[in-house]
Amino acid sequence: MSYYNTDATSLPVCAGFPRKCVLQSDKHSCHLSTTDTDVGQLTHRITLDTSDFMRVALKTATRLLVAHPTPNFSVRALSLSQSHTQTPILLLPFHSHRPAKTLVRIAAPSYRTCSCAPMSTVQVRDRIDLSDTERTIFDRLLATLHHFHLQTQLRVAGGWVRDKLLGKECYDIDIALDDMMGTEFVDKVREYLLTIGEDAQGVCVIESNPDQSKHLETARMRLFDIWIDFVNLRSEEYTENSRIPSKQRFGTAEEDAYRRDLTINSLFYNINTDSVEDFTKRGILDLKSGKIVTPLPPKATFLDDPLRVLRAIRFGARFDFTLDEDLKVAAASDDVKDALAAKISRERIGTEIDLMISGNQPVKAITYICELTLFWIVFSLPPEFEPVISDGCESTFASSVRDSGSGRHSRLCKTCLHTAWNLIHLLGDSTFTAEQKRLTLCAALFLPLRNTTYREKKAKKIPVVNHIIRESLKRKAKDAEMVLNLHQASHKFLSLFPCLASGEDVQVVDHDWMGGLGDVPVSSRVRVLTGFLLRELKDFWRVALLISTILHPIDIEDEPSQLDKRRDLFNTVENSIIKLGLERVWDVKQLINGKDVMNTLELKGGPPVKEWLDKAMAWQLAHPSGTAEDCIEWLRETNSKRVKLQ
Repeated sequence: MSYYNTDATSLPVCAGFPRKCVLQSDKHSCHLSTTDTDVGQLTHRITLDTSDFMRVALKTATRLLVAHPTPNFSVRALSLSQSHTQTPILLLPFHSHRPAKTLVRIAAPSYRTCSCAPMSTVQVRDRIDLSDTERTIFDRLLATLHHFHLQTQLRVAGGWVRDKLLGKECYDIDIALDDMMGTEFVDKVREYLLTIGEDAQGVCVIESNPDQSKHLETARMRLFDIWIDFVNLRSEEYTENSRIPSKQRFGTAEEDAYRRDLTINSLFYNINTDSVEDFTKRGILDLKSGKIVTPLPPKATFLDDPLRVLRAIRFGARFDFTLDEDLKVAAASDDVKDALAAKISRERIGTEIDLMISGNQPVKAITYICELTLFWIVFSLPPEFEPVISDGCESTFASSVRDSGSGRHSRLCKTCLHTAWNLIHLLGDSTFTAEQKRLTLCAALFLPLRNTTYREKKAKKIPVVNHIIRESLKRKAKDAEMVLNLHQASHKFLSLFPCLASGEDVQVVDHDWMGGLGDVPVSSRVRVLTGFLLRELKDFWRVALLISTILHPIDIEDEPSQLDKRRDLFNTVENSIIKLGLERVWDVKQLINGKDVMNTLELKGGPPVKEWLDKAMAWQLAHPSGTAEDCIEWLRETNSKRVKLQ
């Protein structure tokens, strides 16, 4: 087993970082030695065939300059010729005060493979820097091993290792054990902590639950305010029609690495040796080159567990990595699409989509889903139903989507999502909360289907969007309700745009969504209609406004100019609403209540009371400085006129 730095050079190093590295060659071989210049001690020496090593020496030197810029780097008489007139020497000075490094261990590597690795496109650290809390936790775990004379290897698995190498903080620590169950080890940790006067803040056992992707019993312990999961290393076999493993057993670290979904998630951090382990031999390289690759052949990997397709898409979007070509071919194959539809629960699909939409690159994720022809597998429609594009989207985005068929529908959905995402950033991230952003993107994604319905067995019309959210993705009922409300509100907002966006005192508003305004002065109808709409939407009125601006036709084909126009439209309407004093109109308490209406008009209750309360609210919006007494007097006069007319 050899140890390598994780930087682009792939040069062998010893436990401490040397200050001088010398490469010498003669006609037949190359010799590389590292020396601690403080004491003049030779710390490492290797000999390789010249024909192999010299061809990559210049590339290695170049990578060193990129990774460690230094003014006194020198190359003397370095040549790719097979005959040398003098011994070439490559002097590689390093930073003298660099700390000891966490080493990367690669099983059975070859020098040629490591030296010819592609240049890094992603900044990957060559060591894992532990926080004080992480170091304390790991010290307690190692002390437990020492206390009970255990030979157990403790490895942090998966995402924590990946994120730490990328320089990101991660608090999701999963520790894999090579020779015992998690519950057994957690008991020993608790017992050890008691001997030193400490105690775990919490301990629990999560039973295996394959439907929720928990295939093994997991022991969970809270140490120093961080929850840690403990599981055993495992090897799995799958049946043809299920993503639940049919056989599980204790596995080696290498077997566990190869059963992972992606190479970038297959890395381990060995707590015992303070080293990163890359048993697939390409996890580090794929992380550096920004590639999404499966450890095993992708089609077999996806057929074993089709949810890995969506995970590959999510991680590719999250890190802005490139999907491997073979992976894309496998993901788009009919076999994998059929398996995704048949083997994976809709709850798990919905969870992955939620993570994509809430992530940092939702458009990229949905683009991958469209490119791999997975859109209608993920967002499945009712049986024997063909989607129909709603009026507005077809004309608004005609220049962006030129194809036909089912691909056109999915691309229209993606285009609406893309427009919403760009508008959110143009308007400023602080304009919307995280929840508002999530529902904005959901509403935008399904905007082309907003007027599309289907009939149930009872002949009841159901919005297709409701089916997708509630049945295809198994999301909460309130999510479906909010998205449908936003779609309906966008139609109402559009009818108000001529007034709110014109900057002029437009007196008449054409609308078909609110009656009973005959008693409201014409000059106040814009304020009344807008006030009722905002009282319905509350904090989500800006979300509905953004959705409306997406639907508003813009007579410009240039996309950046279109976005600017939509942003300006949003700002104009928003400012008009603020000038009308309606920004938080839902917080305004109604001047009179149902009891006041019943006493004033001598009613016994029922629908008429609600009708008169709405009229009173319309009067209040039209007369923002009015009092309760003024409103009651208006009620009497209006009711008296109605009685006389009858």
